[in-house]
Amino acid sequence: VQLVEFGGGSVQAGGSLRISCATSGLTLRYYSMGYFRQAPGKEREGVAAISSTGTTNIAPSVKGRFIISKLDDNKLFYLEMNNLEPEDTAHYYCALAYRPVIPGAPILSSDFTVWGQGTQVNVSS
Repeated sequence: VQLVEFGGGSVQAGGSLRISCATSGLTLRYYSMGYFRQAPGKEREGVAAISSTGTTNIAPSVKGRFIISKLDDNKLFYLEMNNLEPEDTAHYYCALAYRPVIPGAPILSSDFTVWGQGTQVNVSS
């Protein structure tokens, strides 16, 4: 399985960006896709996850601003980021887990086994 992200970039505070994650070689029927971010000097943080059946989980730090979605064929996953803040500046990664999404539960990087290369998001004030 391979994951490739695209999108991201630079935006002013209050703006929006969308990150996409394309999958290849994914043959399992049930899995989860997550988005994580890591800023310099900070730990990697799970921000959103979606299962192959459409169950979603959004971290409290971005709830109401970030939306995760996917195409029905599960080949493209999206993280739509709205009302961005300078604190959202980070390298964003998509990752695959062979386990279900539990709404409200922490999104842990240790649960995810396949990772994309990441894409940078910069939010200026």
